[in-house]
Amino acid sequence: MNAPDRYERFVVPEGTKKVSYERDTKIINAASFTIEREDHTVGNILRMQLHRDPNVLFAGYKLPHPLQYKIIIRIHTTSQSSPMQAYNQSINDLDRELDQLKNAFEAEMTKFSRDY
Repeated sequence: MNAPDRYERFVVPEGTKKVSYERDTKIINAASFTIEREDHTVGNILRMQLHRDPNVLFAGYKLPHPLQYKIIIRIHTTSQSSPMQAYNQSINDLDRELDQLKNAFEAEMTKFSRDY
């Protein structure tokens, strides 16, 4: 069959960076981040987190092709911030939110297993 191997969807090839950064040469404070081996799940949640930042003017993502397992995130910020700062801040904020969600879930599971 012509389908690519399933592991290609999530295993980053040796010598390939997980995230690459490219500044926009035409627009000030704009850049693109290419994230290897990710899809709409990470792209959409990262885009929504970037939209929460008041210094972000534009945040969007695209999948170049269904058989290419990467997303390209485009960020345009005000002069008070840079795309790299906005990206790093959104990743850190998401990490904290997911930790809180995990802790709340584990607490409820412990409570549930104790009750039953």
